[in-house]
Amino acid sequence: MNNAARTLGRGMLRSWQLYVLLVPALAYLFLFRYVPMYGAQIAFKDFNIAKGIIDSPWAGLKHFDRFFHAYDFWRIIKNTLFLSVYHLAASFPIPILLALSLNYVRNMRFKKTVQMVTYAPYFISLVVLVSIIMQFLAPRTGPINNLLTFTGMSEINFMGKPELFSSIYVWSDVWQNAGFACIIYLAALSGVDPAWHESAVIDGASIARRVWHIDLPTLMPIAIILLILNIGNMFDLGFEKVLLMQNPLNLRSSEIIDTYVYKLGLTAQLPNYSYAAAIGLFKNIVAFILIVGVNQTARKLGRTSLW
Repeated sequence: MNNAARTLGRGMLRSWQLYVLLVPALAYLFLFRYVPMYGAQIAFKDFNIAKGIIDSPWAGLKHFDRFFHAYDFWRIIKNTLFLSVYHLAASFPIPILLALSLNYVRNMRFKKTVQMVTYAPYFISLVVLVSIIMQFLAPRTGPINNLLTFTGMSEINFMGKPELFSSIYVWSDVWQNAGFACIIYLAALSGVDPAWHESAVIDGASIARRVWHIDLPTLMPIAIILLILNIGNMFDLGFEKVLLMQNPLNLRSSEIIDTYVYKLGLTAQLPNYSYAAAIGLFKNIVAFILIVGVNQTARKLGRTSLW
């Protein structure tokens, strides 16, 4: 044990610069990920700002029970689950398809143009993106409705229809992030040995066969890891974007857990911090169970997993 400790110490001294670079990342994780866990106990208390966290009276599972029996519980859960699954089903495969398509483009000028066009939306801020959506879908002045009226169709108040909210949210997010998300898949495909493709071409394999037998097996380990992470983050839908797109007309389908917690804990006339914390903790527990379950399933089905 002493020899192992000395060996580790000598290795750390030789590479001390790398450990110094690691300090800011560890400090960030400790200060902003672990220290706030101390405040999670207010979910089990009737928190009072004047008394503080420690002196606030214990409430047990009262706030969780209140949420489970709330009038809006099933509507909020349904909206969150539907939007999460819809978003994952649309946003996960498209970057893979885009990367596979770009990998077989031989015209470099066209390939770089497509990459630039698909990457660029990622750098648009959410506030600007939602403003663009509002302008394009505006009932009287938006180009989409102008096109509809030009073709003899009636105008549609897109942002006022609850049934259209999820599609507008998901596909605008796909447009913004698909190009940037495909970078990691393109990097993986660039590591494929060209000899494999040359041998496949000599054997008469079509592009579809090469994609199925060479490219997809290369991408699968990375895709599984990203899928596990995405499922773990299913309920983190992008609170800011949902809140910016909300209005009284589409609230029936746009109210999700994050916006509900925000309104209860920060914008209500009498904020209930304990109730909001209990809902947030419930969401995080469900996310933890999901990521552990999917990771275990991935380990049983294959050799790729987070741990």
